Amino acid sequence: MEKIGIILETKEFEKAWNAFRFAVTAKKQGHEVKMFLMGEAVECEGLTHEKYNVDDRLKAFVEAGGEILACGTCLKSRQLNETEACPISTMVDCVNLVVWADKMVTF
Repeated sequence: MEKIGIILETKEFEKAWNAFRFAVTAKKQGHEVKMFLMGEAVECEGLTHEKYNVDDRLKAFVEAGGEILACGTCLKSRQLNETEACPISTMVDCVNLVVWADKMVTF
């Protein structure tokens, strides 16, 4: 099985939804998966749409054992706090994710 790192930089409903769908599918296939939320993607928790329920897929990823890291600078610039699902992380954590991963995907 592979170590898959995902960097998500958008809160656009369909793209973010697809990123989390990909992450959930990879976890279900037995891969280790970590996501780093950067920029507006730090706003994905709680994000819902009638067609693309991003929050539902985010929760499914966490429930499947996936790990999410959220850019602390991006959170702070939006006056957002870390959550249990999205802890504050740094660029060092992002670099470490890239080094850790066998494969990287960005959305």
